[in-house]
Amino acid sequence: MSWGTELWDQFDNLEKHTQWGIDVLEKYIKFVKERTEIELSYAKQLRNLSKKYQPKKNSKEEEEYRLCWPKFCLLRQDFARYTSTRAFLATLNEMNDYAGQHEVISENMTSLITGELTRYVQELKQERKSHFHDGRKAQQHIETCWKQLEASKRRFERDCKEADRAQQYFEKMDADINVTKADVEKARQQAQLRHQMAEDSKAEYSSTLQKFNSEQHEHYYTHIPNIFQKIQEMEERRIVRIGESMKTFAEVDRQVIPIIGKCLDEITKAAESVDHKNDSQMVIEAFKSGFEPPGDIEFEDFTQPMKRTVSESSLSNSRGDGKSEPKFGGKSKGKLWPFIKKNKGAGPEDFSNLPPEQRRKKLQQKVDELNRDIQKELDQRDALTKMKDVYIKNPQMGDAASVDHRLSELAQNIEKLRLEVQKFEGWLAEVEGRLPARNEQPRRQSGMYEPQNPSAVNSCAQDRESSPDGSYTEEQSQETEMKVPATDFDDEFDDEEPLPTIGTCKALYTFEGQNEGTISVAEGEMLYVIEEDKGDGWTRIRRNEDEEGYVPTSYVEVYLDKNAKDVYKPLQKISE
Repeated sequence: MSWGTELWDQFDNLEKHTQWGIDVLEKYIKFVKERTEIELSYAKQLRNLSKKYQPKKNSKEEEEYRLCWPKFCLLRQDFARYTSTRAFLATLNEMNDYAGQHEVISENMTSLITGELTRYVQELKQERKSHFHDGRKAQQHIETCWKQLEASKRRFERDCKEADRAQQYFEKMDADINVTKADVEKARQQAQLRHQMAEDSKAEYSSTLQKFNSEQHEHYYTHIPNIFQKIQEMEERRIVRIGESMKTFAEVDRQVIPIIGKCLDEITKAAESVDHKNDSQMVIEAFKSGFEPPGDIEFEDFTQPMKRTVSESSLSNSRGDGKSEPKFGGKSKGKLWPFIKKNKGAGPEDFSNLPPEQRRKKLQQKVDELNRDIQKELDQRDALTKMKDVYIKNPQMGDAASVDHRLSELAQNIEKLRLEVQKFEGWLAEVEGRLPARNEQPRRQSGMYEPQNPSAVNSCAQDRESSPDGSYTEEQSQETEMKVPATDFDDEFDDEEPLPTIGTCKALYTFEGQNEGTISVAEGEMLYVIEEDKGDGWTRIRRNEDEEGYVPTSYVEVYLDKNAKDVYKPLQKISE
């Protein structure tokens, strides 16, 4: 099977066919190029998706509030804490690797297919141009030979006709008796000349014909077959090349399948590592306050003509009587652990504004951080000490006295850090119960209450209680009635702008606000809401322009209303 013998007369069709083959190859290159662009776009979208759902970096506020409801702002520490979110984070990381494999597909297709085929197409076009140029040159040569043969043939034909006419003229002159002998001789010579010219033309025509036949045989049986054979080989190489490229197209995908499978296996492994029991325990460790549930509310006998005794507030601890958790109307009134007030500035250094369990964690973190800082300073001191020894042994390398100042600074820094560690370790030991509680009373109205039994104070000295301003108090399980002057509460808000009301609330139960920052309310009383529950179980309310404070959220029913300010006077009448 050879194009040179089978298609010897299809030069134009072969030219069209080979051009069509190059067009197909260029179209395939364009297809692969668009595929690489799709892979890159897909990889970019996967990376953006993974980045979008990555946990956000911690800030001071986010450290205090781990989940920013209702925005659902997951933090990096939450991902590290729970198995389910760690699995989600692993999924996000694997999606990054998954996207990377699609980038590999794009890169390999670009280098192994698009780039190679683009160069091959340029070479193919040059080769095709050369072959068809040779073919046209051969055709032009045979056409020239044909034209020479036709010219020689026509010349031979013309000379033969001229010789016949000269012969006829001579015979006519020779037969005419009236013609002179000289004229007859002239006609005879002319006839002979014409016959000689005809013979010469015949010989030339014969030679040209033989040459043409030889050229034509060589053209159709040697030159054209060789040229067409080269064109055939070129076309077959093109077909093989595009087939190999299609195979490479599949192999590029197949090469990344194991890695993609590994990514999927890692996602499956992460999913199987999810432990619901562990996550539940993590929730306890994250939010446990360390407080005891509130004791029972004492019965207040209004039938006796005596001063109404103050009921135990929700913040006092009545563990001594061993009664169950209070129930109002058969319904538990929620969590009543001490409120953590959101201060305008930074919190106290000893984290006393936090519940005991959270405070212990913060103190432990601080101790660890200080120990790391000490180790860094020690490493620097050791390095400088070695440098000083080198300078002492080799004075030409440097002045040993030049590092003394820095060594002195490091020694001072280490001493300061160690003192800080001792301070925080003391607070930590206090929280963990290894040391007796501090004797000082941090609340402002420390001198305004007297315990009924001094021994009760000693037995409960380590029972820490938190007030809304963030301080802890040491209270006995049973306290006598105490009153907080309004001025103490007012001092808390002297430097704050009055908060606007965001709604109203109705007191479901009577609450005696004994701790600083709280406010007493009577059952059925209508008040204004100026700050919603932040998740700590306390709501900030206002009775009038001079009285505001916190009450347990479970003690009130809140009605959020943007136009609450407009109903101030009617609420006063209702409360009266």
